[in-house]
Amino acid sequence: MSEEIKKFFTTYTDFVTKVTSNPSIELDALKESFDQIEKKSGIKTPRLLTAALGLGSETGEFVEIVKKMFLQGKPPSDDNIFHMKRELGDIMWYWVTACAALGLDPYEVISENQEKLAARYGEKFEVQRSEVRKKGDL
Repeated sequence: MSEEIKKFFTTYTDFVTKVTSNPSIELDALKESFDQIEKKSGIKTPRLLTAALGLGSETGEFVEIVKKMFLQGKPPSDDNIFHMKRELGDIMWYWVTACAALGLDPYEVISENQEKLAARYGEKFEVQRSEVRKKGDL
């Protein structure tokens, strides 16, 4: 590797460190962040971290199967559909874990989502309503 490339990566690594939060770098700062969040909000921080990491990884596994089917010729076979079913079950497990960490009722989360989407779209999806939302419509 050339000296110029090594210097670039050293400079970039230094930059990345400068723009990274302390809890992302230092264990004590991360522990303090966990404690502050849990004390202020009652959020079960280990469960929330488990849920967030699990949702990301399990969703990635589901997406990987879909990617291979649409882009790499993987067949939509019973085995692959079963694999996706298993990944969806894992996603659901982590989703419920997130609800528990946040003290949310999963039924209420689903109901609120249905109400939000019904208010946004009415009886039928329209691209315009998807792109241009009312204030506060997240």
